[in-house]
Amino acid sequence: MPSGIGASYRSLADDVYKSTTVAENKFSVIESVKKAFSFSSGGAARRSDPLLTRTDAQQATPEGGAANRDRKMPASASAEETALLGTMPSDSMDDIELRNIQLQFPQARTMSREDSQLHEERVETGRGSVVVAVQGNRSRPAILTYHDLGLNYVSGYQTFFNYIDMRALLENFCVYHVTAPGQEEGAPTLPEDFVYPTMDELSDQLSFVLSHFGLRSVIGFGVGAGANVLARYALAHPGKIEALCIINCVSTQAGWIEWGYQKLNTRHLRSKGMTQGVLDYLMWHHFGRGTEERNHDLVQVYRNYFERHVNPTNLALFIDSYIRRTDLNIVREMDPGRKNNTHTLSMPVINITGALSPHVDDTVTLNGRLDPTNSTWMKIQDCGMVLEEQPAKVSEAFRLFLQGQGYALRVSRKSLSASSAEVAPLTENKMANYRRASLEALDVVSKLQTQTPAPHWSASNINITENPISEAVVC
Repeated sequence: MPSGIGASYRSLADDVYKSTTVAENKFSVIESVKKAFSFSSGGAARRSDPLLTRTDAQQATPEGGAANRDRKMPASASAEETALLGTMPSDSMDDIELRNIQLQFPQARTMSREDSQLHEERVETGRGSVVVAVQGNRSRPAILTYHDLGLNYVSGYQTFFNYIDMRALLENFCVYHVTAPGQEEGAPTLPEDFVYPTMDELSDQLSFVLSHFGLRSVIGFGVGAGANVLARYALAHPGKIEALCIINCVSTQAGWIEWGYQKLNTRHLRSKGMTQGVLDYLMWHHFGRGTEERNHDLVQVYRNYFERHVNPTNLALFIDSYIRRTDLNIVREMDPGRKNNTHTLSMPVINITGALSPHVDDTVTLNGRLDPTNSTWMKIQDCGMVLEEQPAKVSEAFRLFLQGQGYALRVSRKSLSASSAEVAPLTENKMANYRRASLEALDVVSKLQTQTPAPHWSASNINITENPISEAVVC
């Protein structure tokens, strides 16, 4: 506070603390006026000081002290107030400086074709060659996948089959990812005179794939256009498909609206490449509407993939073949005597869709044409692209579906319940003790044979086997 202005200041202690002070009248009014005129030579800054005017008013009027009680002092002017309130003066905040601030972004998800667990092979068929990526032990039962429009095995199945639950499932199966002609990542543009296979011809290519790898039968797993291809193959070769898992499958031919949109898309893909209109249609086809609101990062990943890693000319050929598809002509027959002569899917089928997918009605139509005794329709909430947005639910449904078909999945003994029958594996020490006890028993038997006649026992009659139930399985 300024000093020498004719008043000293003290804190009020009669009430609860108030952030103000009151002047003590130690000098007369004349002395205060003299002091004020003595400071007038200090310049305009001193004359305009509000403290001088306020002090004179306090001395001139007896109510000056009471008026000052209601006045607030600046927060930075009193060290005593700062100490009582436990705060720092506002002027010292100017000295604070933020340093070493770094922005951290979440790790971007990428789709990489370079996976050490996958081995690509090119298989020659009657209508060109296809790329097949093999994942897992080839001695295991086979799962054959087929992708949707604009996708391949990298963008369509890599994330799902690398999910933790599916990794455990893959220990008992081998997956064969089939890619449509020209749809693999980094594929060269197909020749202009190349006639792209129809949907029926794409399904016939699967026979060459099964022959190439020596597969008698497979479990089908398809999405969208790939599900339609697998359904056609299952209708033509019911003995080659043991079970079928189809997602967003369409069993009817293309309608006028779909045909018009896709024709416009194919024209743009051939002439201008991946335009914004084509990109928006692909995003709607896979995710439905409102995708950016529920999963913005996933949308950006697929937008970037469609723009940079898809051959637009080859995609136009695939789309054109898909919109020229024919009806599957599946008929539901409830008469048990006529089921054998009905054109339908005779193998177990699980029909999956997302609640936000634009293909919900198509899956309902397909479900109405399937045999209800061997088919299941499943709609997963809060998603459009089920493999990306709800992989846990799809993997659990697929696992239970396979168990229902009789496939046993290995489970560790620790995960079994206490009531389950558990047989501990025999270690090498246990086997050595068992053999030693068996040899001692043979010696006893031989001694008894020399003393008393008894049935002849030979070492060949005693078989020492390993634990026949070395693995616990659940069905």
